[in-house]
Amino acid sequence: MSHGLVHPFTKALYVKNSDGNIEVTDGDLKGIFRRDGSWLEGELRECDPQLCGWVGGPQIENHRVGKVKSSDS
Repeated sequence: MSHGLVHPFTKALYVKNSDGNIEVTDGDLKGIFRRDGSWLEGELRECDPQLCGWVGGPQIENHRVGKVKSSDS
């Protein structure tokens, strides 16, 4: 399962699915949205497009928590 984010105000869960779209779950309502926040399907028809972009965007390694070469090798 992919990691997601919980919206700080609505507490809805935003998760990227295998198709690259964003599944938003808010209580009993679910919806699927594109990365730009446009609705595709489901009962839930509104989302936070900014959070969709964060969840659906590329996952890059943070230079501050990346792997460090060991001095032993």
